[in-house]
Amino acid sequence: MRFLVRDRLLGIGDDYWIEDQHGNKVFLVDGKAMRLGDTFELKDTDGRVLIDIHQKMFALRDTMVIERDGEPLARIRRKRLSLLRNHYRVSLVDGTELDVSGKILDREFAVEYDDELLAVISRRWLHVRETYGVDVVRDDADPALLIAVAVCVIQMAEKERESDD
Repeated sequence: MRFLVRDRLLGIGDDYWIEDQHGNKVFLVDGKAMRLGDTFELKDTDGRVLIDIHQKMFALRDTMVIERDGEPLARIRRKRLSLLRNHYRVSLVDGTELDVSGKILDREFAVEYDDELLAVISRRWLHVRETYGVDVVRDDADPALLIAVAVCVIQMAEKERESDD
């Protein structure tokens, strides 16, 4: 399953559609205005909220939280003591951990579980400017969660780059 995401830094109030490989709208990323921190909702085509994404405000390290149906689903942080600057850990509430690594700012990275590839995020396959693909490689993977993870780590890496400038 491949999804196409418009490549722009999300801002407060930004909304955009994520399409499948055939150009059909699949998910809406709805940026929420008038809230502290970064807050987004991933909705289906009927407007139902599938995933809620928000920045944890009072954490020692930058942290994004992913919720489903009002319940925590995952927490994303940049990995401590990583030689690679763009290396993130996704801790799911069931104790599972996903590893996200690669060139996040270049939109060339992977999401893995226990050294098994779940998704590849890349611009390589695409000729459309300002777009990257999220290629979910496992049939039993949760596409909405993996897209939310990609959106989060890109947002976090962009904010980190801005703070270094």
